[in-house]
Amino acid sequence: MNVTDFIDFSFTDAIDIVLVALLLFSLYRLVKGTVAINIFIGIVIIYLIWRLTDLLNMDVLSNLLGKFISVGFFALIVVFQQEIRKFLLLIGSSNFTNRRNIIRYFRFLNQVQLESDLNFDVLLESCKEMAAQKTGAIIVLQRNNALDFLINKENRADMTLSPQLLQTLFFKNSPLHDGAVLLNNNKIVATRVILPVSESQQFPSKYGLRHRAALGITEKTDALVIVISEQTGKITYVKNSEFETLKSVDQLKSLLQHDLSL
Repeated sequence: MNVTDFIDFSFTDAIDIVLVALLLFSLYRLVKGTVAINIFIGIVIIYLIWRLTDLLNMDVLSNLLGKFISVGFFALIVVFQQEIRKFLLLIGSSNFTNRRNIIRYFRFLNQVQLESDLNFDVLLESCKEMAAQKTGAIIVLQRNNALDFLINKENRADMTLSPQLLQTLFFKNSPLHDGAVLLNNNKIVATRVILPVSESQQFPSKYGLRHRAALGITEKTDALVIVISEQTGKITYVKNSEFETLKSVDQLKSLLQHDLSL
């Protein structure tokens, strides 16, 4: 092999490298913060070791790792079933080409972070009031994945988030209190939303149907969900199929600002 072959670098090669880097970066962001991140890192390490053994002509180990990687591809489809679903939803989402979301994907090139249009003060004050009054609620916040499949002519809404609005919607005698409220930035786009219920066998027994519904939607999309228990008044934050019971509204504010920042 000629040494100059390594210098033969075309514009197409540059595009190829950039696309692979973006793909890996998107996959990393998709599994970041979940148990799947450890599997993802393990796969990358095994692949790098395989390439190294191949480069050093270590035939036995190289063939062994090569067969593991080729066969393991099908196992990965099972292991990363939820993450693959979310990734495909992301690619097919109508929000993918939104200017705000394009900035989100390339924010590692820019140190300036933009905030969501969501009125945090109104949302947090509403959650605090509902928790104090033990008003059961489930609030879904849309991020990258479009949630249009949850919206129909019967639950569609167009309301700007304002003080007392969420309390009114989730008031137990309100005709709109059943189901979830769907938020897109600072707009309530749907009420009485029926969410897909998780069928996970590892679902914690201490949680109820609202929490199972919250888990269901985060298994299928990258949405964030706030659940307020009607029995205890505790606020639970659900993201990437994981629960976090919060001790204060300030903790909720910190999580929302981090996860909704661009």
